[in-house]
Amino acid sequence: MTGLRERKKQHTRESLVRAAYELFVEKGYDATTVDEIVAAVDVSQRTFFRYFASKEEVAFSLQALVTERYLEAVRSRPPGESPVELLRSTLDETWESIGEAIEEVVPLTLYMRMWQIIETTPALLAVQLRHAAGMEEQLAAEVARRQGVDPDADPRPRVLVAAFSGVMRAAFRCWSSGEDITVEAAQQAVESYVDQLGPALSRDWERHPAPRTPPLPG
Repeated sequence: MTGLRERKKQHTRESLVRAAYELFVEKGYDATTVDEIVAAVDVSQRTFFRYFASKEEVAFSLQALVTERYLEAVRSRPPGESPVELLRSTLDETWESIGEAIEEVVPLTLYMRMWQIIETTPALLAVQLRHAAGMEEQLAAEVARRQGVDPDADPRPRVLVAAFSGVMRAAFRCWSSGEDITVEAAQQAVESYVDQLGPALSRDWERHPAPRTPPLPG
């Protein structure tokens, strides 16, 4: 059972995340200072830096949580799935649980708006790509382990993960540029894009046309 001291620390950390996200969404990432974040929570800068090394780190704190939860879910999947099934099945089955984990810290609407901030802030977008590269390496290593191959000798795990991650990024860019920033719209965008991964890689696009998909809400 978590002790009172640890609960207080967790509460302070989550309060800093929420205050930072609210300010980033209201004012923009670049225009928000650490001083404003700590003032909103009524703590000192020293307290802020006890939890986060920088403003950048607090901006990506929940993305780090999402990455961790997804990787954990991939590693706990039963054996026997193909690599593509592994990535897609994990994605389908973690939407709800990851959403619940986020909501323990901030409202989902605030998290989704933060996604828009990241996609439209060059400094954050560069960091996001760096984080994505780290996640791809971990996913590729897990795919390789399950398939019994050496990822340094067999490029297929990295090729698959790179393609899957690229599709995810394209889907989120599409979603974040629209007016509907709900979780449902994000899920629809991701699923519709992932569904087209196979057809897009087909050698004969004319014989395997992509099915019509309804436009995203909004």
